[in-house]
Amino acid sequence: MKRMKRTIALLLALALLLALTACQKKDENKSDGEYVKEKGTLIIGITEFEPMDYQDASGQWVGFDADMARAFAESLGVTPQFQIIADWDNKVMELEGKTVDVVWNGMTLTDEVISSMECSNPYFNNAQVVIVPADKAEQYQTKESLAGLVFAAENGSAGQAEVEALGNECTPVQDQATALLEVQSGTADAAVIDYLMAVAMTGEGTSYANLTHTVALNEENYGVGFRKGSDLAEALNEFFKASYEDGTMESIADQYGIADSLIPQ
Repeated sequence: MKRMKRTIALLLALALLLALTACQKKDENKSDGEYVKEKGTLIIGITEFEPMDYQDASGQWVGFDADMARAFAESLGVTPQFQIIADWDNKVMELEGKTVDVVWNGMTLTDEVISSMECSNPYFNNAQVVIVPADKAEQYQTKESLAGLVFAAENGSAGQAEVEALGNECTPVQDQATALLEVQSGTADAAVIDYLMAVAMTGEGTSYANLTHTVALNEENYGVGFRKGSDLAEALNEFFKASYEDGTMESIADQYGIADSLIPQ
């Protein structure tokens, strides 16, 4: 009797294992679009990055990327959920672990990003620019003049890569907003952030009126990243094309003062 009970228990365990394996294989065979639609949410990985993703007075995520991501999720028939990527250097890990479904945050299309994610077509022109106190800006108008400065830059960002290429000391921080704070507080001589953010957050009438941008260190494009092989990248390209043709993209970009950098789709 004991042997029979043991055999039955083993058979039940084997059946459960086979069922779990079958379910796992079924999930693996789903397209990313099917996976997102089945769970009913699109989890959007972001950082605090005005004018692309930031919170308004009511706590709602707004900005060009936030508005477009919300509209794209609605076009898929799912609910958008915004989730902060605490360490930008871990964005690919977050995607692969399905903590987020997409990285949509003014992301530079670097070789590393393109090789590790399924990326959309580029949709914005950008550059990495140097941020310094406005009263010292005249001293820092060339790359050569930056020698010896201590920089702050977002960890894992294109800005950090540009500082490292210069050979300067760099303090990695959580996000670009923190990099600005480092310069304003005097704990860093300068920062490197995205041009679009520099326009929105520094100079007269902003929170960082005493800071300004000087040298552009490169030229680059923004793109949106999905899991490698995801069918959602092509779905987004089609969404971008339709939104550009009907004027939606330009209207949203104009709302945030960045229409001049929009790439035709």
